[in-house]
Amino acid sequence: MSAVIAASGALLGRKISGPVAVHVTDGHIAEVRDTAEPAEGVLTAGLVDIQINGAVGVDFAEVDADAMRTVVRALPSTGVTSFLPTLITAKVPTITRQAHELLAAIAQIPAGIGARTLGLHFEGPFISPDRHGVHEPALMEHPTAAHLDTILRDPVIAAALRKVTLAPELPGGMEAVRRLTDAGVLVAVGHSDATAAQTHAAADAGARMITHLFNAQRPLGHREPGVPGAALVDDRYTLGLIADLAHVSGEICKLVFNAAGPRVALVTDAVAAAGMPPGSYLLGGAEVLLTEEGVPRSPEGTIAGSALTLDRAVRNIIGLGIDPAVALTAASEVPANVLGEKKIGRIETGAHADLVLWDAEWHPRKVWVGGNLVFDADESIPVPAMSREVSVPAAGN
Repeated sequence: MSAVIAASGALLGRKISGPVAVHVTDGHIAEVRDTAEPAEGVLTAGLVDIQINGAVGVDFAEVDADAMRTVVRALPSTGVTSFLPTLITAKVPTITRQAHELLAAIAQIPAGIGARTLGLHFEGPFISPDRHGVHEPALMEHPTAAHLDTILRDPVIAAALRKVTLAPELPGGMEAVRRLTDAGVLVAVGHSDATAAQTHAAADAGARMITHLFNAQRPLGHREPGVPGAALVDDRYTLGLIADLAHVSGEICKLVFNAAGPRVALVTDAVAAAGMPPGSYLLGGAEVLLTEEGVPRSPEGTIAGSALTLDRAVRNIIGLGIDPAVALTAASEVPANVLGEKKIGRIETGAHADLVLWDAEWHPRKVWVGGNLVFDADESIPVPAMSREVSVPAAGN
């Protein structure tokens, strides 16, 4: 199959230029060239969400093939063409069972019907009870050699595991960072009470990402920089940021981009409530409540993931005055790069033809995965719309 997709501008090399025509052959980008043909919209690579717990009523901890198919088909409406399913804290035998069930569901999804899955992310159980957020402290574990053996010697999980969020200050934490890194797994510091010195030491051991910067971690202080302070100045770290303006205020989001824009990866940390009306939903099997406020919370009131979509995160950051090219790169190339994915998140020869055509207000108009049109805003789609705009408070927990 061959096609030509033209646009008035395109995100190329972290800058928007154009007009351009992108030639697609057999699911890949064959050529990118300037064009004088009239065209509209801005073309970017598909967005890449590397922290998502569920969406459209589906919790990845309890999922079957039909539910997974719903998510895969829904995400392109938000510009997402690749995503990394996340499982949150559970005892090691439980999270490994959940991983097998999730992977079995994914294996039944036909190629080409929607967003790509990129493997697995374990957010826990090797995290700190002192910074547990909505995670259940009673389910947390230390990253012992035996626990890592259970995970890494399981051939199905070992082949799919791309990212682990852990607290490096835990007993055995630094060795776990080294062992996971040696196994080709991206290690992210998160739900951690690590000091700045320990955060830098984790980078020395191989950690390369921060999970939801500022949230559920030792905070930034003027004498003890904590996890955020260390990460903002340590160029080895990619900074995951939930830009719903509730987890992190707009002023701090802008500060993060001003300080480390090329290293920011926008993530949603979305839960089953994303794309859904107010109501009760699940996160890791536990109840979370979504109100008209638009922020999922536990029954006790703790923020529990988000109902954010990645296109809305992009709009939020652009609305703060950040260059659209920077915001879009933070949702595409940066997360692809930190996972080591070189054929997604960019428009260049040889990359997958995963593309988004945006309108003037930065809403996806058309989305392609592997050159196949999987979303068209002018056509109805058989899943809940995920681009519901909500108002959120300026700051959160």
